[in-house]
Amino acid sequence: MTHYLDFEKPLAEIEGKANELRAMARANEEMDIEAEAAALDRKAADLLADLYRKLTPWRKCQVARHPDRPNGKDYIEALFTEYTPLAGDRNFADDHAVLGGLARFEDTPVVVIAHEKGHDTATRLKHNFGMARPEGYRKAVRLMQMADRFGLPVITLVDTPGAYPGKGAEERGQAEAIARSTEACLQIGVPLVSVIIGEGGSGGAVAFATANRLAMLEHSVYSVISPEGCASILWKNAEKMREAAEALRLTAQDLRQLGVADVIIPEPVGGAQRDRSQTISRVGKEIARMLAQLDGKDRATLVSERRRKYLDMGQMSLAG
Repeated sequence: MTHYLDFEKPLAEIEGKANELRAMARANEEMDIEAEAAALDRKAADLLADLYRKLTPWRKCQVARHPDRPNGKDYIEALFTEYTPLAGDRNFADDHAVLGGLARFEDTPVVVIAHEKGHDTATRLKHNFGMARPEGYRKAVRLMQMADRFGLPVITLVDTPGAYPGKGAEERGQAEAIARSTEACLQIGVPLVSVIIGEGGSGGAVAFATANRLAMLEHSVYSVISPEGCASILWKNAEKMREAAEALRLTAQDLRQLGVADVIIPEPVGGAQRDRSQTISRVGKEIARMLAQLDGKDRATLVSERRRKYLDMGQMSLAG
């Protein structure tokens, strides 16, 4: 069943009518409604293209959060072979919001780390809606250090509204765990590439995305805080999330212009959820391209270039 976002309601009506006509035709073989249904299909395709031609930042947030977008597990299953998951932080527990382990990408041994939101009520609860606890970040640190030890490239797939803010997570050192994960990103001497596949929320995303190369899907978002959280702080009103989304400059296009994202990966018309296999294929091709750019660089170069990339962000010239 197709899930439609609020701004897609006119599209839902047209596609629904086309589906009804075809259902009627299946029930009554004497009915010939294909021409009418095809006309509705064309109208729906035109409307879909029009809706997605220039999405507002808030609508991009809605698309980035679409429940049918491919999740971390989908990318791992489609792009990697011989995936061997590694669990736990060797201290407290295993965090199901973070998947990670050894795998092969295009026959190259790698370490892959991904946020996982789940795809239905049961799996979303299991994976805590992609919000990692300290154990998830400590697991990621363990995986990155192992990759560094064995000279394996690291690939991270980011899709989280942010780190889990619960009392237990804070008691177990949430902020310190995020900081350690970000530190590990900056210190490992192997290629590190990251893709924002949905939401990149706050330090929970930065902890995986402090990479040599950062790609973003066309309708993904990446920001220091969610629009709702920003609106609650600035205006004491979460309903002002549209204004907050505009101010945050959180779209892939904004972040490419600001130099945070290195590349934007195009999505199918209507978003990644409209053609999951095509989206995953495009992400795979971009990961291969980013790794090729880093191939042959020595440890010192990889570390220094990565550190310089982030030290240079936000610098302003006062000349003139």
